[in-house]
Amino acid sequence: MKFAIRHRTHYAYSTPVRESFNELHLQPASTDSQTLDGFLLKILPAVRLQHYRDFYLNAVHHFEIPQPHDSLTIESEFQVTTHPPAPLPTDARPASAADLQQAMRTEQLYDFILASQYTDNDLATWKLAVDATGGETDLWQTALRLMQFVHSHLTYQSNSTQVHTHARDVLQHRRGVCQDYAHVLISLCRALKMPARYVSGYLATEIASATHAWTEIYIPGQGWRALDPTHNCQPGATYIKIAIGRDYADVAPVRGTYRGMTTHKMDVEVKIEER
Repeated sequence: MKFAIRHRTHYAYSTPVRESFNELHLQPASTDSQTLDGFLLKILPAVRLQHYRDFYLNAVHHFEIPQPHDSLTIESEFQVTTHPPAPLPTDARPASAADLQQAMRTEQLYDFILASQYTDNDLATWKLAVDATGGETDLWQTALRLMQFVHSHLTYQSNSTQVHTHARDVLQHRRGVCQDYAHVLISLCRALKMPARYVSGYLATEIASATHAWTEIYIPGQGWRALDPTHNCQPGATYIKIAIGRDYADVAPVRGTYRGMTTHKMDVEVKIEER
């Protein structure tokens, strides 16, 4: 499938600010599941953009605006073709914990079994994961059970959390949005020593107002397999990946600082068209 996506973020400041430094995760990569056909990034006020690949090979753009300004607009436009792998059968049993132990010696998985800024793998989380999986020994079946648990255990509620809400708080209140569902599933997987990572992107079947979030679980012999606990499914051709990381902190679409004692208003608009 082919999509054209425009993502526009606009900040309006009550009084001029200065020395604005910003980092962006807005450019998707070409991967096994998608091909980037074109990308354009526009900033107002006009600035000189710089870019690099981070530790997880995400494309990162950054810029600074030293002069005073009362607004900032960041707009990305890109075209992408998706061609995801076939879903792994839900009754498949491809790998055990012993297979994972061998893979851990050769793959770069260590970052994705540790607690991170918005996830944990503490004893309470481990107990919850054990109860949810009922002694299952196959890694894929374990991941599916955890996804189904998160989907049924949490209630989707817009504006019930913030971007900085931790997974333990989501579990306590049992409500959240897609970012929270992803953080909880990641925490449960990591508590069982299963590598899990956060994915930021878009879901083209929704009326998008921002990015979507899901997870990828490492299964030996199968590689990274995507699961969306918000929708209790394996992501397919309507999912467009932007970046991967340990959690949201690694892949925030826009992150920045500025000097100035002021309030601001942020508006985000996402438009997705199938081509």
